[in-house]
Amino acid sequence: MTYKRPHFVREESWRLKRVKESWRSPRGKTSRVRRSKDGWPAVVKIGYARPRAARARHPSGLAEVMVWRTQDLAGLDPKTQAVRIAHTVGENKRVQIIDQAKKATIRVLNPGVKKEPEVVPQVAPEPTEPTAEPTVEVAPEEPTAQTEEPAKEIEAEAPKTEEPQTPAKKRRKAKSGKKKSDDE
Repeated sequence: MTYKRPHFVREESWRLKRVKESWRSPRGKTSRVRRSKDGWPAVVKIGYARPRAARARHPSGLAEVMVWRTQDLAGLDPKTQAVRIAHTVGENKRVQIIDQAKKATIRVLNPGVKKEPEVVPQVAPEPTEPTAEPTVEVAPEEPTAQTEEPAKEIEAEAPKTEEPQTPAKKRRKAKSGKKKSDDE
C-alpha cells in the first residue's frame, strides 16, 4: 500500500543555509519551481495524493490506533489495526502494553523499550554453620642478605644531596667593536 512520491523541498534550500528544507509554496513572479520547469523540484499538487483506501493508514496497510493504557487494547482487530503507544507513556506501562499486545497478537508500531524488565537474580542463602576448616597463618619472610645488597648499590649510585648546590652565575660579555688583543 506504499505510494511513491517525490521528496518536496523548499526552493533554494539546497543553496542557502538559512532556508530550511521544510516545504513552503513558491510565490515568486519568476520562480522556476512555481512554473514547474524541468530539472527543478516538484510542487505539491493534489495529483500526488494517496489512493483513498490507503489514506490515514500505516505503510503496512493497517489502521493506526493510539494507546495510552492496557485497557485501550481491548476490542482491537489485529488483522486491520496496529497500535502506536503515546509518547507520554512511561517505561513500566509501556512494557505492560507490549506484553498485552503480544498475547493478543497485535502489532506495536513503536515498541521502543529502552531497557528490559528488571529481573531480580536468585541468590543462594549462605550457610549459617561455620566451616570446620582450620585457617593457617603464614609468617612474613625475613629479608635475606641478597635483598639488602641491591639496596646498598642503589644508595651508592644516587648522588648525595647534603649541601644545596647553587647554579653558576651567568656572566655577560661586554660587546664592543674592538677585539681584545693578546697583549692586554
